[in-house]
Amino acid sequence: MPRMNLEGSSSIVTGGASGIGEAAARQLAAAGSRVVIADLQEEKGQQVASELGGLFVRCDVSSAEDAIASAAAAAEMGPLRALVNSAGLGRASRTIDRNNVPHDLAQFEFVIKVNLIGSFNMLSQAAAVMAQTEPLDADGSRGAIVNMASAAAFDGQIGQAAYSASKGGVVGMTLPVARDLAATGIRVNTIAPGLIDTPIYGEGEQSDQFKAHLGQSVLFPKRLGYGEELAFMVMECLTNPYMNGETIRCDGGIRMPPR
Repeated sequence: MPRMNLEGSSSIVTGGASGIGEAAARQLAAAGSRVVIADLQEEKGQQVASELGGLFVRCDVSSAEDAIASAAAAAEMGPLRALVNSAGLGRASRTIDRNNVPHDLAQFEFVIKVNLIGSFNMLSQAAAVMAQTEPLDADGSRGAIVNMASAAAFDGQIGQAAYSASKGGVVGMTLPVARDLAATGIRVNTIAPGLIDTPIYGEGEQSDQFKAHLGQSVLFPKRLGYGEELAFMVMECLTNPYMNGETIRCDGGIRMPPR
C-alpha cells in the first residue's frame, strides 16, 4: 500500500505563518499540495502563502465562519486531503498566586477556546469538506488530520494549568474523533512536541543562551527541536495510511520538571 498521495490536493495549516506550522506548510507544498495558511499574522501569512503558491486566509480558529472560509478556500484549489492544527498559545499563571489571588477565569477560558475548541472547530469543518471528496484508494481513504498537543499535556509545569488542560483535551479527543471519522475514511492523529525552537523565544545572544540552557534538560539530542523535525512527524502521520487514532510525543525524550 503506497503512502497517501498529496499531489494535486489542497491542505490547511493553522498557525502556518511561522514556527511548526510554517515548516509543515513547506513540506506539504513540497509534496504537491496547495496550502491554505490559516493565521492571524497577515503580513507573514501572505508572504509564506505567496512563496508556496498557496493562499492566505485570515483565520481565528475559534470562529466557525473563519473555519468554513478556510475549508472553502482550500476546496477551490483541489480536493482537501490534509489539515494541520498548529495554531495555539499559552498563558502562564498559577492556580493561586503568591498573594492567594486565584487564576483569572477569563484567561483560562481563552486558552481553552483557542487551543482546544479551536482545534475541534477547524477539524470538524475540514472533515465536512474532506468527506465530500472522492476516495483515494480501495480502503476509501479521503484525508487525514494532525492536531498539535504538547508534552505539557502529560507533564505540565507550574503555571501551566490552562495550557496543559487545553492540550490534554486535544489528546483526549484524538481517539473518539478518529472513531467518528472512520466511516468517512479520514484519519486523525496528534503530535505532542517538547521544547521547540520557535519565534516565542525571541532572537539574539541572550535568547540563544536561554535556549541552550533549556536544551540541556532534553534527554538526546541536548538542544531544542526544530520546526522541520516536527514537520517530518506531521508528514508521517498524514501520509502513512495505517497511522490512526494515536498521540505521539516528539520531544527528544524530555520529561518536564515541575518548573
